[in-house]
Parts: sequence; structure tokens; C-alpha cells
Amino acid sequence: MHYSKLRISADATSKLRSLRQRTGVTPNLLCRMAIMLSLEEGPLGGAVIPDEDGSEFNAYTLTGEYAALIAALLRFVEEGHEPEAPLEDSMLLDRLRGHIHRGVGTLSVRAKSPADILRLLPAAA
Repeated sequence: MHYSKLRISADATSKLRSLRQRTGVTPNLLCRMAIMLSLEEGPLGGAVIPDEDGSEFNAYTLTGEYAALIAALLRFVEEGHEPEAPLEDSMLLDRLRGHIHRGVGTLSVRAKSPADILRLLPAAA
């Protein structure tokens, strides 16, 4: 999955702004957390793909050195263990935006302070 920039939904952008004010965590790190939270919930299935009217992230800013890991996890969750037909890059990018959108929604409910962000981390971390 190759991309240089990714634009997220207006709703996710608004929630990220609020989360940043409450937690002090930058939007790119919040997006990484959101992706992982959403991937834990499973594939998006027939969920509507969110709009692209919000913030734009450079690929490296969004995923950093974890781009390959995030892409592999996304493929595994969305395609399954043994996919019949791999998803095209454009569809994977839509799913990535969908996971960011869903995960930011989850984060906006769970994270009211920096301490709430710490509670999301596994105990072993």
C-alpha cells in the first residue's frame, strides 16, 4: 500500500482537535492509536467510507516507521488470513481512513485526559 498523503474526515479532524486539547497528544499519534483500536474491533465490513473533507497527513507523519506494520495489520484484518482476492491500494486506503474515523470516535469517548491515554496501553508496556 503506497501513498504520500492521506486526507481524513471532517468529523475525525474535529474530534482530533478536541482530543489534542484534552490530552496534549499530537494528532498523528492519536491517529496511530485510533487505527490500532479500530483494527482490534475487526473489519469495517459494509461501513460507509468517511468523507475526505478534513486534515491531510503526510504518510510518514501519519504512520512513521510503522508504515509496513500498519499496512500488514490492515491487510490481515480486512482481507483475512487467506484472502481470495487482495484489495487494491485505493480500497485499502479507504479502509485505513475508515479505521481512523472509527478509532477516533472510540478515542473521543474513552480519552478525557492524558491519564486515560495511559490506561489504553497494555500493562506490559
